[in-house]
Amino acid sequence: MRNTLFMPVFAMLSLISTATLAGAEQFGTAEQARAMLDRAVTALKSDEATALRAFSDPNNKQFHDRDLYVSCFNTADGKFTAFPGPGMIGIDVRSFRLGDDPIGQRAFDAIQSTPEGAVATMDYNFPKSGKPALKQSLETRIGDQGCGVAYYKESVEDSTPTGSISKIKGVAKGSK
Repeated sequence: MRNTLFMPVFAMLSLISTATLAGAEQFGTAEQARAMLDRAVTALKSDEATALRAFSDPNNKQFHDRDLYVSCFNTADGKFTAFPGPGMIGIDVRSFRLGDDPIGQRAFDAIQSTPEGAVATMDYNFPKSGKPALKQSLETRIGDQGCGVAYYKESVEDSTPTGSISKIKGVAKGSK
């Protein structure tokens, strides 16, 4: 009798822990975002045109992993040169807003004042599973391209933009 009660409880606990692990794996981490940005820098330095096409290809798993993806814009005019959806190419990043947060302008400004070889971080609130959450974008300049990868940092209680921008030295292994 004990075995017949134990098996359904064990099966239920296994199901709950599997569901919890699966839920945790649906979003990328800071380390994975940074690794993707490093791969993007290397690809851009090798062959910019090929890299931008690869970044825009949603089937390219090297630059698209769950909620992580590379997007780039031209540092002179702000127009997207790479984005996972082809409809965004040529749209000015500065025109994007999240509610009252001029996130596109903030991203453009962060890249303008970031020297090549450094990474700027920008925090903002963005929904995660239907709830407000804090996201961080890692952005860098490679030649005339401003590129970034964003990941969820944590859930937050309100949806007020943080407006935070900071800089980190060094982009990719082997960068100048």
